[in-house]
Amino acid sequence: MTRRDDRLRRRNRLVLGSLFGLVAGMIGLTYASVPLYNLFCAVTGFGGTTQRAEQAAARVVERKVTIRFNADTNTALPWSFKPEQKDLDLKLGETGFAAYRAENRGRTATVGTAVYNVTPEKVGAYFNKLQCFCFTEQVLEPGQVVDMPVIFFVDPSMADDPNMDDVNTITLSYTFFRAKDSEAKLAQHTAASPASTATGAVKQKAEPGATATN
Repeated sequence: MTRRDDRLRRRNRLVLGSLFGLVAGMIGLTYASVPLYNLFCAVTGFGGTTQRAEQAAARVVERKVTIRFNADTNTALPWSFKPEQKDLDLKLGETGFAAYRAENRGRTATVGTAVYNVTPEKVGAYFNKLQCFCFTEQVLEPGQVVDMPVIFFVDPSMADDPNMDDVNTITLSYTFFRAKDSEAKLAQHTAASPASTATGAVKQKAEPGATATN
């Protein structure tokens, strides 16, 4: 083997190692981009992503908005899901309460997870949730019906933003999907409540005042 061949081989190994490093870096960036994107949406309200608040607004202003409620269910989840009210008029900063009702129409327990947003999308940075069923995955037994509450307010500082002067109506939308980790969640649910049966679920259906765990 000549010295030239040896240099060429070392150069090829270096290039190959660099390519593997580049691919690994791109894969790592892909995985990191998901939580970074979610964090960006949560902070900025991008795409109509709502905010999460620990306490109610410090003030209430006279300007009112109408909150409309929308619900959808992915076809892979055998649930009926709908809002229990069509709309609600609130002052900016006033705490609002709404509820959605879900029913598992399947023959087995299922786990649902809700994605959500508001429209117009630019309102996302001002729409704050204090409590919501969407913060956790929900487990419904076959035939079980639950009322799922959401407590929220629209930040009164929206009244100071000229870009929001045309906003008189806000639509809060949820779509329920089957959770990706359904099997693990169901195993945990069964272990935590071994007495849960289909008979008990049907009994709860006859008492529709039950509320989902938040």
